[in-house]
Amino acid sequence: MARYTGPKTKISRIFGEPITGNGKWLTKNSNPPGQHGATRKRKTLGEYALQLREKQKAKYTYGLLEKQFRKTFDEAARRKGVTGENLIKLLEARLDNTVFRMGIAPSRQAARQMVSHKHITVNGEIVNIPSYSCKPGDIISLKEKSAANTAISSNVKGKNPKFNWLDWSEAEVKGTFIAYPERESVPENIKEQLIVELYSK
Repeated sequence: MARYTGPKTKISRIFGEPITGNGKWLTKNSNPPGQHGATRKRKTLGEYALQLREKQKAKYTYGLLEKQFRKTFDEAARRKGVTGENLIKLLEARLDNTVFRMGIAPSRQAARQMVSHKHITVNGEIVNIPSYSCKPGDIISLKEKSAANTAISSNVKGKNPKFNWLDWSEAEVKGTFIAYPERESVPENIKEQLIVELYSK
């Protein structure tokens, strides 16, 4: 299964931002991991290192390993338009990410587990593939039995209003993937052009 299971705070400290969830520990220790912490002399990153770092940030943010990320990039390159923006659109259209964005789950990891455990339906059919790519018009909802489970329904917070490519009905506990998001609407701090340059070498 394509997911990172190591310490999340360590990853956040590498990039200096809470890319894997809650960033409360960054206020206590924001130094990069390593034996000497802040006192270690760190070299200025070169072009390749910066490109690799952006790719790793995107992979950790969306919970993908290299093979799956490369397949997503290849699909983005095949589509019309700007490859970097297509990549972000495809990552945002993943079912686990969409469940997270809709507020059904508190994190992408929790959303991935909900999908894998068959709590989520797409257009009325159970889908247990986290990498399933949502299409405009798809209706995502909690399975009826899952919606009645207070342990699951109590975690449903509802969609953030700024995610305008999604619609969410709290009364019906279901939402609609309206369209692929525009790059400026996605809050993730990822320089996708550096990823395109890396894979273009």
